Order: sequence, then C-alpha cells, then structure tokens
Amino acid sequence: MNRKNVVITGGARGLGRAGAERFLRSGEWTVALFDVNEEQLAKTAGELGEKYGAENVFWQKVDVTSRESVEKAVAQVIEKAGSVDALVNNAGITRDAMLHKLEEKDWDVVINVNLKGAFLCGQAVASHMKGRKTGVIINTSSVVGVHGNIGQSNYAASKFGIIGLTKTWAKEMGKDGIRVNAVAPGFTMTEMLESVPEKVLTSVAEKTPIRRLGKPEDIANAYYFLAGDESSFITGHVLSVDGGLVL
Repeated sequence: MNRKNVVITGGARGLGRAGAERFLRSGEWTVALFDVNEEQLAKTAGELGEKYGAENVFWQKVDVTSRESVEKAVAQVIEKAGSVDALVNNAGITRDAMLHKLEEKDWDVVINVNLKGAFLCGQAVASHMKGRKTGVIINTSSVVGVHGNIGQSNYAASKFGIIGLTKTWAKEMGKDGIRVNAVAPGFTMTEMLESVPEKVLTSVAEKTPIRRLGKPEDIANAYYFLAGDESSFITGHVLSVDGGLVL
C-alpha cells in the first residue's frame, strides 16, 4: 500500500503522540515526529514503531523556532519518505501569569514556539506541497485563542494568531490544492494540565455540557479527519473540540 506521510510537531507526548497513534492505526499513513525533547521523542517513536512497524515512524530532534532546524528536518522527511502530505502544527508551550506579572522572556518564548514555530513549519512544507498541487496543513489553536483566558495573555495571543495564519494560508494556497484548517481544543488531559489544581479541573468539567474534560484521542480524531479525504471541501475552518465548553 502506498502510504501518505504526515509530519507532527510536538510529537513526543500529549496531543502529538495521540495524533501519531491515530494516523498509524489507520494503516494508511507513515508519521514523522518532530520534537525538541530528544530523549522522550526517541522513547515515543520506539514504542510506536514496535506497535505499528518501525518503518512507518520517523523521528527527528527539531527546534521549531529555528528555520535551519525546521528546513533540514523537512528536507530529510521528503528524502526518506518521498513527500509530506500533511503537517500537524501541534508544538506548543505555556508560561502563565497575570498581565502585571508576565515577564517579557515568557511572552517571547510562548510566541516563538506556538506562533513562529507554526509559521516556520508551514512555510517549510508549503513550496513542496504547492509543487505537488496537494497537501494539508492543520494548525493547533485553543479554546483560549478563541475566547481568551485569565492569566494567559501570551498563550491566548499565540493561539489567536494561529487562527489568523490558518485563514490567511487557506485563502493563499487553496488554488494550489492545499487545505489549511485549525483545531481548537478545550481543556484536555495532557501533561500541560498537570500543574492545574484538581478543583479547577473539576469545575471546568462541570461547566462543560458533556461533563468531562477532553481526552488526547478526541483531538487526535480531529487531526485525522481534517487530514483525510472526508474533509476535502473544508478549508479555513476552526474546529472547536471542547465538549461545548464555550456555548
């Protein structure tokens, strides 16, 4: 079977890992995992390779804030796999603080990873996809990027910026056969929420119409759907996967 190839940034754990497993489970995709955490990345790739075939899992240490690192990694994926059919811009971090306490360095690092990283990765695959007249880019926004959140000026700004990138790229590259969409997760149980007090998570779950927090698999399924042919007439869309939290 001729498999398609998807690059997933922030692939070492959390939503990235869940997304990788969803694509691999289909038997129709190979996965290239990018992450700056080399030790965790190698562990994740090894575990997924054992389960789904080592030949179907590539991994590379990549700093998404570095043009050189991103372009080198994308070129290597194309050399090994032949194409990049989909990109999932999943890499993201938080450095939370109220505005009056938010340090400039924490503003900069969040914007660089979450927004500049998506820009650099999208730009790196765009010319390749345009040459092939096909491709999908999926950017990870957040419910916070749509509605804001106390103590997350930097994160909200980066995720709102992701929505702007998504809609702009969809308009620019639709004529080249490239679709661009965003996923806006709600509160999802990944490592990113480990520092959030249990009573806060319980409160969020109670305010969610479905009465639970998200699971990584919920977001992974959205990635997979938007990358596939079933969504071939969807572009420039922000898909909220939040259990109805913002209704």
